Amino acid sequence: MPSTRDIRRRIKSVKNTAQITKAMEMVASAKMRKAQMAALAGRPYADLMNKVLAATTAGAGDFTHPLIEKRSVVKRGLIVISTDKGLCGALNTNLLREAGKFDKDTTVYICAGRKSSQWVARSKRELAAEFSYKDTPSFAEARAISKMAQQIFLEGKVDRVDVLFTNFVSTLVQKPEIRTLLPIGAIEKVESDFKGEAAPELLTAEATEYLFEPGASEVLSSLLPHYLNYKVFHLLREAKASEQSARMVAMKNATDNAKQIIKDLTLEYNKLRQANITKELLEITTAQMAMG
Repeated sequence: MPSTRDIRRRIKSVKNTAQITKAMEMVASAKMRKAQMAALAGRPYADLMNKVLAATTAGAGDFTHPLIEKRSVVKRGLIVISTDKGLCGALNTNLLREAGKFDKDTTVYICAGRKSSQWVARSKRELAAEFSYKDTPSFAEARAISKMAQQIFLEGKVDRVDVLFTNFVSTLVQKPEIRTLLPIGAIEKVESDFKGEAAPELLTAEATEYLFEPGASEVLSSLLPHYLNYKVFHLLREAKASEQSARMVAMKNATDNAKQIIKDLTLEYNKLRQANITKELLEITTAQMAMG
């Protein structure tokens, strides 16, 4: 049975841990609001750009481009967007579980985030490149990742490039999802809310006719690389919002658990202290009775 001194030490240790997790919860909460606003603010622009791209594609006729060339998939590229740090619950575990479902021998990995690159190294998979991104992802960081994906696709090293990331649904729900980056195919609508397992809505050209200058093909040639760059940028924002939300919830749960442990230890300490006092009183009474 632990002594009262041992219990006091445990209570002090748990209180110190609770202070740390509470501070981390407050920091993650502030970062979470900023990341969520950035992710939600980028969705209308991404949705509008996809609509323009769908309209441009419909008006381009027999336009061909290396980025939309469809090939039989022999080698696949996978961009894995993870976090740099832990303490965010099961976020990385769920993400890397999905990454592990891809064939080890036919998949080339591009990692954004230290956790994914460490997982690739541990599992001895092929790593093409490793990137890092800040708490507020910049367009330059996304462009570097996109250019690397375009490079290995255009060089024929891979026949398809997918992006695995954690989509931000709400503060309590973050869902690992896979989006196709290359080749550019059907344009999908940017989801503004959670629709379960429903398939993404595909965009088609609207009834309005557009006049492109100098022409639809020229506009599309310039638009495709920017579309890929911004798509990666948007997914980085979604992943960062998911990370901060998961970390805030995990730290809140850790703080609540620490408080419950402190409560249980305090009750155990009081019971043990009361038992010791009762024992001492009995010894004094017994000694007094023996002395007459």
